[in-house]
Amino acid sequence: MGLLDVFRRSPPAPDPPPASADGPAEALGRPRRGMLRMFTAAKLDRLTASWTATPQPTDGLIRRHQRVLVARSREQAANNDYMKAFLRMCGANIVGPNGIILQAQSRDPNGALDVVANDALESAWWEWGKPANASVTGQESWRAIQRMAIITAAQDGEFFARIVRGADAGPWRFAIQLIDPVRCPIDHDVERLDNGNFVRAGIEMNRYGRPVAYHFTTTDEREEQYRYGGRAFVRVPAGEVLHGFVPWLSGQKRGLPWACTALDRLHHIEGWEKAAVINARVSAAKMGFFEWADEHGPSPEDSPEPITIDAEPGKFHELPPGVKFSPFLPQYPQGEFPGFLKAMLRGVSAGMGVSYNALAQDLEGVSFSSIRSGTLEEREHWKELQQWLIESLVQPVFDAWLEVALLAGRVKTASGGTLKAERLEKYRSVEWQPRRWAWVDPRADVEAAVASKNNLLVPPSTLIREQGRDPSTVYREIAADIEAMKAAGIPPEMIALSMGQALVQPQAPNNPEDAP
Repeated sequence: MGLLDVFRRSPPAPDPPPASADGPAEALGRPRRGMLRMFTAAKLDRLTASWTATPQPTDGLIRRHQRVLVARSREQAANNDYMKAFLRMCGANIVGPNGIILQAQSRDPNGALDVVANDALESAWWEWGKPANASVTGQESWRAIQRMAIITAAQDGEFFARIVRGADAGPWRFAIQLIDPVRCPIDHDVERLDNGNFVRAGIEMNRYGRPVAYHFTTTDEREEQYRYGGRAFVRVPAGEVLHGFVPWLSGQKRGLPWACTALDRLHHIEGWEKAAVINARVSAAKMGFFEWADEHGPSPEDSPEPITIDAEPGKFHELPPGVKFSPFLPQYPQGEFPGFLKAMLRGVSAGMGVSYNALAQDLEGVSFSSIRSGTLEEREHWKELQQWLIESLVQPVFDAWLEVALLAGRVKTASGGTLKAERLEKYRSVEWQPRRWAWVDPRADVEAAVASKNNLLVPPSTLIREQGRDPSTVYREIAADIEAMKAAGIPPEMIALSMGQALVQPQAPNNPEDAP
C-alpha cells in the first residue's frame, strides 16, 4: 500500500439488503431501520448524554435518594409557604375536622342491623378516641393521630405507628405511638440473619419480602438524638407496627415524600422570590453614587468626610463643586414576575396532585365551570388517599382495638349490658365514612341527585354517604322527627310536605250542584 492510499478515503459500504421479520438481520439481533426511529426518547446522542439510560433497582433507588429527599422535604415544610399549604391541604381533605368515622354494620341472623350492638361499638370507639386514651402520651386524640400520620406520610413519604398494649397504654390498656420514620434507618441492611431472614432498609423480612419485624434505633422518647448505645437496634415485631406508604414501584419497601418531584422547583421558587424581594427593597431605597469630575475631589492622602444626603419631600441639596449624583435605579421585578411564578406553581401543583388555584390561593380569571372541573378531579385524588389511610391505619387499629375492648368488657350497651368476645367476627363488620365536601353548585347538584334517586340510578343511602353521614342513623333521625311532629299535632299533610312530598290540591267538581 502506497502513502497516498493511506489518506485516500475508502468508498462507503453498500447498505445491507432489507430483511423481513424472518430474515438474517433479526436472526443476528440487529434491529431494522424503521425500528431505530420509533422511540425518540431512547436516542443516545450528545443531547441525551446526561439522561440516565440504565434502570436502577428499587431498593438501590430508595437507599440512594430517600434520606436526602426527606431532609429537603422537611426543610421546605419549615420554610416554604407552598409546601406548608400542601401539608395543610392533605390534613384538611384526607382526615378533615372529624376524622374517619366508624359506622358499625353488625347484623342479626335474620339480616337486620343489630342496632343495640352497633350503637355500643360506635360509642366505645368514640370514647377510646379521646386524647387521654388514644395516644400513649395522653395528648393526641384519634383524629389527631390520623392527621399526624397523613402529614408525616406527605412530608416524609411514610409513617410508623406502634400498637401499645398493657399498663403503659393508658386507661384502655390500648394506645397508639407514632414513631419518627428517621428512627428506622434506611441504610440498615443485613444480608442474612441467624433465623434465615434478611434486613433491608431497616425492615426484617422473610425470603418472600413479608415484614417480620422493624429495627429502630430507639423507641424511647428520652433519646433526643434517636440513638441508644451507638448502632444498637430495638427489634419490634411486625404485628405491633403499622407501616404506611404509597408505593410507586414494585418491590418498594420504604416511602418517598409525596412532593419529591416538586421539591426542586419549590427550592428555586423560594430563592427566586427572596432575591426579587431584596431587589425590590433596594430599588425602593432610591440609592445612588457621587462622582467627582476631573481635577476635583480629595487627594488620596486626605481622609474626607463622606457626602450624605437626607432625603426629605420638597428639599433639594447643593452638592460641592465638581460632584454629580448618579442614581442607582434597579427595575426588577416588573411585569414578568406574576406570569413566571404562576407557571412554576402550576408545575409544582401537578407534582403534588392538587389544583393550582387551591395551592396558590389564586382565583384570578377562573370561571365557574373550570373551577368546578378542577375541584371534582382533585376530590377524586383525595378519596383515593382516604381509602389508603383506611387500609393502612384505621382498619388495622380497629381490628386490634376490638379484641382488647371485648376481652376487657369495655363495650357496653345503653342498658348496661356487655358485648360478648365470642361474637368478635360479627362485630368486625364495619364501614368507614371519610370526610366529604359541600356541593360545588348546590342547586344544580341537589337537583341532579334528586333526579338520579327518583330514576333509580342511585339509592338514597349513597347520596347520604356522599354527605358524610351514616344512612341508618339518618333514617332513625327522620323517623324520630316524624314521631315528634305527630306528637306536636302537626297535620299529616304538613309532615309530608316537610319530607319533600307535594301537597295534592283538591279538584273542583264538574257540576256545581255536586259541590258540598
